[in-house]
Amino acid sequence: MTGVRVDKWLWAARFFKTRALAARACDLGRIVSNGHPAKPSREIHTGDRLHIRTEAGDFHVEVCELSETRGPASVAQALYHETDESRELRQKLADERRAAMQQGLLREGKPSRRDRQELNRMRGRF
Repeated sequence: MTGVRVDKWLWAARFFKTRALAARACDLGRIVSNGHPAKPSREIHTGDRLHIRTEAGDFHVEVCELSETRGPASVAQALYHETDESRELRQKLADERRAAMQQGLLREGKPSRRDRQELNRMRGRF
């Protein structure tokens, strides 16, 4: 196998639950392949670098293997290698969310204006 469609590979690697969601992410520009926005039909090859933005966070991965079929999670994790920087950044964001939950800054539903300002100050944005 020389190449696989990006949407099929993202689905097989379990970044998205359905191929339709993977294709939608490509259309919205949330998938970048080797520095270029990826269309769903773009073929990827082993060694390609992908930047994937999902609800779970941002992933910077290198494609190790190709697959068009969705298998168990252990097989899906063997399809790619996540960079150390990506892993550290996702861990940092998870720690920030956890700290905000403990401080009571995050509540159920939409945050108020005051809550947003406190979150932004904590994150160093303003």
